[in-house]
Order: sequence, then C-alpha cells, then structure tokens
Amino acid sequence: MRDIIVSEVILGLGSNMGNRLSYLGYAVKQLRSEAGDIIAQSSVWESEPWGFEAEELFLNMTVILSTRMEPPALLRVISNIESSLGRRRRRGSGYHSRVIDIDILLWGDRIMAIPWLQVPHPRIAQRRFVLEPLCEIAPDAIHPVSLKTMKDLLVLCEDHSEVKLFSKSL
Repeated sequence: MRDIIVSEVILGLGSNMGNRLSYLGYAVKQLRSEAGDIIAQSSVWESEPWGFEAEELFLNMTVILSTRMEPPALLRVISNIESSLGRRRRRGSGYHSRVIDIDILLWGDRIMAIPWLQVPHPRIAQRRFVLEPLCEIAPDAIHPVSLKTMKDLLVLCEDHSEVKLFSKSL
C-alpha cells in the first residue's frame, strides 16, 4: 500500500477582467472543494499588469493549499476551475488580460522542471504582485533554488510597480 503524502502548495491567483473579486472567491471555494484544505489565505492586492498593457488592474492573492494530489492532478483541477470561469488560453507567448489565472508558486521544498510545470515558479522573485501577498502568509518560506526567504526576495525585488492592499478578505 502506497503512503498518501500531504503537501503544502502555495498558489497565486489573479484576475483583471469582469468581477475580479468574485472570480477570486469562486476559485478559492473550488480549490477548497476539489483540491484540499486552504490553510492560509492572503488579503487581496491590486496591481498594474505585469509584462503587458491593459486598462484594467489586477487583483491578486495567494493561498496555501494542503493537498494529497500529485502535480498532474492538481493542474487538471486548476485548469478546470479556470475554464469554468471562462478562461481561454491563447496560443503563442505573451501576457494578456484574463478572467482568472492560478499559478503553482511553491510545492513545499520540491524543485520540478517538466514541460508542463516548473516549480518553484520561475518568476516569483521578479514579481512584486506575487511577493506582497506571499509575504503576508508565508514570509519565512524558503525558495528552494535561491535559498532566500520570501521576505528577503521582496526586499531584493527590482519590480517597483505599484501593489496596494485592496481588501483584507474576499
């Protein structure tokens, strides 16, 4: 019999289209229902788009998910949640507006590099909109590649875009 491993996975959520707060709330509810327990949840932060131009600002947050799922299963759940909210992935590269985006940022201390998933997320240290809410719920989490804490990464972050508190809760 195989042991079931419980992992703590940190997810980043973002939305800049439609009822942004409602989309984040629905995504968190579905993650709780389909993927595991949400053991920590950040406030909601507002930020300008990163890497592209858009009229609407983003709402961002992070959650810590306690899950028994393995990466492929969790990615399927995430994709289904995004699709259920109307997210349509565009072909090609580049960033664009979206109803919802859910990224796996950290998976405990695991390092994964497979074609469909890279953990830790390769751009955590470059994105203030990820680090602000991440530092709220896991400031002492260690980035398994750089071996720096999230609060140290925030201090070192060269992204000076505006990220401000939007709401203490969903």
